[in-house]
Amino acid sequence: MTENLRNGTSNGSTGWRHLPHALFACLFLAGCGSAVPLTGDAGRGGSIVPAKSQFSATYPHDFPIHGIDVSKYQGDIDWQAVRAGGIKFAYIKATEGADRVDAKFFQNWEGARAAGVKRGAYHFAYWCRAPQEEMANFIRTVPNDPDALPPVLDVEATPTSGTCKKTLYREETIAQMRQMLQMMERAYGKRPVIYSTVDFYESILHPSALEEYPIWVRSTKYSPHVRYGSRKWHFWQFQSDAHIPGIRGNVDRNAFHGDQRQWLAFAGGQTETTAMGYSAMNVDRTPASVTASIPGAVARPMPGGFAPPAGVGAPAVLAPIDPDE
Repeated sequence: MTENLRNGTSNGSTGWRHLPHALFACLFLAGCGSAVPLTGDAGRGGSIVPAKSQFSATYPHDFPIHGIDVSKYQGDIDWQAVRAGGIKFAYIKATEGADRVDAKFFQNWEGARAAGVKRGAYHFAYWCRAPQEEMANFIRTVPNDPDALPPVLDVEATPTSGTCKKTLYREETIAQMRQMLQMMERAYGKRPVIYSTVDFYESILHPSALEEYPIWVRSTKYSPHVRYGSRKWHFWQFQSDAHIPGIRGNVDRNAFHGDQRQWLAFAGGQTETTAMGYSAMNVDRTPASVTASIPGAVARPMPGGFAPPAGVGAPAVLAPIDPDE
């Protein structure tokens, strides 16, 4: 995902996965702003675990269910080879905005099914069209297959778009998302998943907007909690340049937050429970109120394509961070 709208490019990063675990642990602590010492004991998979930290470092290999997300940019995919390579699921780009259908969607949709790879479809939000028009495009494109994974709404700012340079305001954007998510759920009978980049999460969804929906987070350099705090997640996009049998070039790789039993429950449409103890049916569905600041948080510059909430001044400008990682 993380595609630049209407221009056919995508972001990529080698990320932390090439670093030795000890060095990653140091970077992890620096990202948290913590000087917590490290223990000498190795955790699962030989990773070094921080001592007395609010969170323990999380690694992709902590989770047994891995998958990919694909679009036309992966070209022709050998789905039998993908499955043989250990991939358990694939999210496939279906639509963008109100009038775009991914050129490889139907080929990928049928190819994944034939190979026995569990698949779902995602829609890339285009903020310059009405939510109803966008969902009409998605619903008429994606078959209502009871065996498919819950649909995904991919939400990202697109400040470099050649056709939709729209500034996103928090309350308006959340309202638009809610309309699209509700239409998805009515059409497919499954609770949709929100895919969010770090900058979108920090500017629009933080800390608990639309918390009744499962979230799919992107973080290719750090454990998810470094960028998303205590927000409970279902999927983690941890790599953007993976090499998978059956695919030429790079592809995004993802982990599901749960074990085999929980995966089977989720794949069957039960999105309420994962290893995080997330219960979508029991949360307050009232839209999150706008807050000017978060106690103890570090102010960051507002990413391009976003605006401060109404009545809230712009955050203090500090050294910029990579908004996507």
